[in-house]
Amino acid sequence: MIKKHRALCTGVAAAAVAAALLAVPSAATASGQPHPGGADDTATASLGRLGERAGIRIGTAVDMAALAADTPYRTEAAGDFSSVTPENVMKWESVEPTRGTYAWAPADDLVAFARANHQLVRGHTLVWHSQLPGWLTSGDFTADQLRDILHRHITDEVTHFKGSIWQWDVVNEAFNDDGTLRNTIWLQKLGPDYIADAFRWAHQADPKAKLYINDYNIEGVNAKSTALLDLVTRLRAQHVPIDGVGVQGHLDTQYPAPHDIADNLRRFDDLGLETAVTEADVRIPLPVDNTEREAQAEAYSTLLQGCLLTAHCTDFTVWGFTDTYSWVPGVFGGEGSANILDTDYRPKAAYTAIRQDLALAAHRR
Repeated sequence: MIKKHRALCTGVAAAAVAAALLAVPSAATASGQPHPGGADDTATASLGRLGERAGIRIGTAVDMAALAADTPYRTEAAGDFSSVTPENVMKWESVEPTRGTYAWAPADDLVAFARANHQLVRGHTLVWHSQLPGWLTSGDFTADQLRDILHRHITDEVTHFKGSIWQWDVVNEAFNDDGTLRNTIWLQKLGPDYIADAFRWAHQADPKAKLYINDYNIEGVNAKSTALLDLVTRLRAQHVPIDGVGVQGHLDTQYPAPHDIADNLRRFDDLGLETAVTEADVRIPLPVDNTEREAQAEAYSTLLQGCLLTAHCTDFTVWGFTDTYSWVPGVFGGEGSANILDTDYRPKAAYTAIRQDLALAAHRR
């Protein structure tokens, strides 16, 4: 069974990021803006533009330290994608490292970058068991106090970014692989109702933002995805304002990519929910050979096609685009090369497969 762990938060000075953003070239080929070539420019159009023609957004997670320091990184992030997700700078330990004191600047810089390049922003993430500030995890709070803290956090963060966020990952990784709820600080102290409360509070703070529940190992039909399906069915029956389900898509070439992704996503589609692939990457045991590269391309293609075959799958986001800044080697010993561009920003077979799938889907529309 594939496991994953989020990369550690990387801080960056707001002034450095702001200066770097001013240096971003005009993203004339970014999705959402007309591409000079028109409908027959498939070979040169950005991923975002190809996705627009295929009916979905193509996004990437963004490392703000890389965005500040690396010109090729900024150029690629600005030009090839139509949405962005913060890797770390909207997580709780980043935005409120000290209780009651907020550090919005790095996340504000990402929003400004996206606006300048005509991109949408996915907010990530409001409620999670990881990357919490020390004052929260070490505090001896009662259930009522913790509920008030969570309510305030969601309200403050969503309100701060109101009108700037397209989709929020409201609750992240709430399930175990066997379909039981993860035994987090939230479940222990607040019970399972914390999930419904989080969606209600987020909706109150920004009624126009799309609200998602997000998890890994739910790509295909299995115990975990079925438990999530049962949960969102109950939440919808209770009129909880949940709009979508995020399928992370962290895969490994050592395990076959599930080929029932479209069947799985269709189950949520039938409930009237949106779906999205939110964190796609495919790690490879090192050293990499041609067979592994082909397997990686196939896995990315399988994820993307599952989304393209689902009527209300709105977007496909890669969790970073270059191996230079990948979280994988630091977490999975002996594995890496998980992204669609190599460390020199050269496209891999996976990048080509994504382009081909999008072009074919656009042709069929």
